[in-house]
Formats: sequence, structure tokens, C-alpha cells
Amino acid sequence: MNLSIANSSSVALLRNRRNNKSRMQILHSQSIAAARTENADENNRGLELEEMQAVDDDHTYNPGAPLLPHNRTAGSGSRNLSGGEEARSGTGPVAEESINGVSATWFIWALTLSAGLSGLLFGYEYDATFFYFLCTGVISSTLVSIKTDLSHRELTTLDKSLITSCTSLFALVASPIAGALGDKLGRKPVILIADALFVVGALWQAATSEVSGMIVGRSLVGLAVGTASLITPLYIAELSPSAIRGRLVTVLALFITGGQVVAYVVGWLLSTAPSGWRWMVGVGAFPALVQLAILVFLPETPRWLMKMGKDVKARRVLSKVYGDTDSVKQAVDQIIHGIETEINEDGPISTHVRDATSGSSLPQWLIPISQNWTSLFRVPANRRALTIACMLQGLQQLCGFNSLMYFSATIFDILSFASPTLTSLSVAVTNFLFTLLAFYLIDRIGRRRILLYSVPVMAFALILCAAVFPSMANLPAPSPDQGSPSGINHKAATQSRLDPILILISLTIYTASYASGLGNVPWQQSELFPLQVRSLGSALATATNWASNFIVGLTFLPLMELISPGWTFLIYAGVCVVGWLTVWGIYPEMSGLGLEDVGGLLADGWGVGKSLERFAKRRGDIPGG
Repeated sequence: MNLSIANSSSVALLRNRRNNKSRMQILHSQSIAAARTENADENNRGLELEEMQAVDDDHTYNPGAPLLPHNRTAGSGSRNLSGGEEARSGTGPVAEESINGVSATWFIWALTLSAGLSGLLFGYEYDATFFYFLCTGVISSTLVSIKTDLSHRELTTLDKSLITSCTSLFALVASPIAGALGDKLGRKPVILIADALFVVGALWQAATSEVSGMIVGRSLVGLAVGTASLITPLYIAELSPSAIRGRLVTVLALFITGGQVVAYVVGWLLSTAPSGWRWMVGVGAFPALVQLAILVFLPETPRWLMKMGKDVKARRVLSKVYGDTDSVKQAVDQIIHGIETEINEDGPISTHVRDATSGSSLPQWLIPISQNWTSLFRVPANRRALTIACMLQGLQQLCGFNSLMYFSATIFDILSFASPTLTSLSVAVTNFLFTLLAFYLIDRIGRRRILLYSVPVMAFALILCAAVFPSMANLPAPSPDQGSPSGINHKAATQSRLDPILILISLTIYTASYASGLGNVPWQQSELFPLQVRSLGSALATATNWASNFIVGLTFLPLMELISPGWTFLIYAGVCVVGWLTVWGIYPEMSGLGLEDVGGLLADGWGVGKSLERFAKRRGDIPGG
């Protein structure tokens, strides 16, 4: 009995020692973290005092100040706000971009252009298939179809549907997977994976002789497109200075629209070449190989590096982005401090989430994903960010833009143009040129304002299409030997020529307004989410985009047949109106806002009024909307 008591006492003593040791280790870790934070706070307070003194000296508002104050909570339960990416104005041989007082070197522009090749692949590969498999047979009899090149027979309607729809479907599947991989492996490796999929998919399509092989190739391209559309804007956003982040992410949209133009040009050049469609889809491997070779030498994002505890590498990357002169080192210090603060503030949230998921029977590798998922939906600021991002991505597709672009080839055929392909190219060029306009405006007038101005114009153009189409519904098809429809009088013939021209004008207006707003603003989604859930939140928003794309593609032609083109256009116009009201109500202005400031903006609500007030003060005018 005494021996048992002694053994029990020994076991209890050992347990107490282990517990005490664990407590000491925890306290030691906490003291290190506290010291690290305290040192950073001291540096930041020093910077703040200098900034306050500068303001007191000249009695003017500093337009380069952060949109939200340093180290201020937005309310109960909100995140502390660090300096983010805003820095004091200074002099030094760094780049000319300094809207918010933060400059950038040539390195970030070169890096963005390199990453933007994913957008070129996105636009080219996605439009290449629609050029041949949807437009062939409706835009010109001179275009070469695949005829019996696949499976030694003519393609059926089901074949064409599977070939064109599998891309969107597999892009939808790839988005959440790419989000998880982006957190686990890093942003850059996932872009490299997408490039490898682009290469294999393009070459597979070019070499296949079976319908099933083409479907496999398009599915591989879909995985690549879904991965690239998520991870590339995330990669660019996490490397970009806040002052020009909107423009840098818009570079991706420029590459996408540029890829669409290239797809039309290459398709037109190869339209009469033997097996031209094989060359067209195979050419997509070349940009992917170029990007693979370049990205190997480019860095990982500093946010992901710091999340993984690689602070030295993160600072090295930031020095390349902003420059390594004395005038910008303090700005880099502020950014580092902001990221550290966000990571430290995620600690209590992560602990709460870990406690909530501690009894889970999931495999070990799925537990971090489950914890991020729980944090995304349980933290109010994260839920609001997800709602905004998914709303914007859904609106981008549910407005019907892609389906209307596919249908535009039929409109140009009705117009009896000598080369409807070149006319379709003009619409693609319009898309590209007005994306350039968005590139110029997005950081100057803001994301919110550009949407509030452009979406109503889209609705107007769609209503114009809806008004004109009923008068075309019963017109006879053009006679192959005559310039005007046969069997109608001169007035009807004149009307038949005028109506398609009005539709062409309205489609051009619609394209221009879409390209300057909805075509690029939703891809700014990464700036809405804090670091812990940025990849997952962006993945779900991107999946919303592809799901909406799939739904619109599936329902467009049935709607045209069941309720007429006019009512179909009115439905899309109604979506634009609802989208405009939603943007007005819940989308805050994010222009110039540091990535680490978002938690405070969305902590107590949608933050619309607060963001507009700060944006107006920074620009020195009154916010519009």
C-alpha cells in the first residue's frame, strides 16, 4: 500500500514538473513575442511622433497618411491597425509612384509583368476554344473547323458543349484546391504548378485525335486557369505598395484582355491553314514556358514568408520592392511592423479556433484548412470581406458579359460584314483599351466610384439591346446573293440594317463600361482579407466567379429561346441594377488602404462611410457615392 502511494506521488510530481516546464516554455515564448512587439511599437511610436510634429509644423493634412490611424482599434473585438504600407514622404532615388507617399522600384513592375503572363494564358487559352468551337460556322464559312480531325467524325452538339464547358467546370474545382496549396506551399510554387498544367494541357490538345482527348486537354487547361485566376492576383497584391496596388493587379486584367485579342488575331491568321486549330491551341504552351523560366528566379511574397517565420527573407524582398535607401527603410520597417501586428493579433483568434476544432477527427493535413475555414466564417470582419468578394465576382459573371461576347459573332454575321472575325476583334480591342483606362483610374478615383459610374452604363446598353432585338426577331435571313434581306420592302431593309448597328453600338458601350469597372475591380479581392484567411477567402470568391460563369453559360441559349433575346438582356440589366445597389450599400473604398488595415475597417460594419471620409480627405475632395 505504501509503495502504491509512493509511486502515485512520484507520478504526480513528474506531471507537475512537466506542466511547470511547459508553462515556463509558454511564458518564455510569450515574453519573446512581447519584447519583439514592444520594440516594434517603440519604433512605430517614434515614427508617429515625427509625423505628428511634421503636421503641427506646417498645419496641413498629410495626403500620404494611412487611411486608418496607426495602432487604433475600430471597436470592440477589432484588430489593432498598424501603419500598413503607408510611409512618410521623403526624398531618395526611388521610383516616381508616390500617391500615398510610398514609392516602388522598377523591380515590382518587372515582377508584375512576369506574373501577369498568367493572365495572357488565361485570356488566350479560354478564348481560343470558343473561337473555333463556338464561333466556327456562325461567323464565316471560310474558317476552318475541326471537321473529322477528332474521332474521325463530325462533332456533335454534345461534343462541343463538353469541350467548351469542361474548362469552366475544372476551373471551379481548381480554385479552392489552389487556395489550400497557396497557404501550404506558398504563392509562387502554385503559379509554377499552373504553368505546368498550361503546358501539358496545350500540347495535349494539339496532339490529340479523339474527342475524349480534347476534353482531357481542356480540363487540364481549366485546372490551370482556375489556379492562375486565384493565385496570380493574390501574389501581385501581397507584393504591391498600397499606393499602386490597384494598378498592379489591373495589369493582370490587361494581360487577360490582351490574351483575348491575341486569340482572335491568331485565329484569324490560322483560319485557312491546314489543321490551324491545332496550332492555335498548341501556341498556348509558349508563354507558360517563358513564365516558368522567369518565375523560378522571382521571390515569394513577404506576407507569406513572415507567416512562415522567415522574417529576414521577407525584409529582403520588401527592400527590393521599395528600394534599399535610407529614405525608405523606415517605410519598410512600418510594413514589417504591420504584418507582425496582424500575425500577433491572429494569435487569440487562432487559439479560439483551435479550441473549437480540437475534437476533430480530420487528418492532420486538413486541420489547418479546417481552422482557417472556421475563422473565415466565425470572425465578423472575415465574413463581411467574403460577402463583398463573392458579391463582386458573382456580379462580374451574372451580368452576362461572356455569353454576350460569344453571341456577338451572330450579330456581326447578321450585319453581313465581309470579315465578322475582324469585327469581333474590334470588340476585343475595345475591351483591352478600356482596361487600360481602368489601369489609369483605379487608384486615382477608387474602386467603389469606378463601379458606381460604370455599372449603370452597362445597364443602359443592355436595355438598348433589349429594345432593339424584338424588331429583329421576325426578319428573314440575309440572302447569300444580295446585300439586304429578300422579301421585304426598302423601309424594312433599312430598318434591318439599322437595328444590328444599334446593337453593335450598344455592345461596344457595354464592353467599354464593363472593361473599365467590373472587368478588373473584383480581382482586387485579395486586399479584402487578413493574412490568415486571405488565400482561402480569395479561393471561395474565385470559385464563385467560375460557378457563376458556368451557370450563365448553361442558361444563356435556353433563355434566348424560351423568353427571347430582349427579355434575356433585360434580366442581365436587372442584375446590373441589383449589383449597383449592393456595391453602393456594402463595398467600402479600398484604394490606398494597407493590407494590414482591412480588419479594422470591416470589424464593426461595412465601413463604407469611414472609408469614403478618409479617401476624400486624402484626395482633398468630396467622395462620390
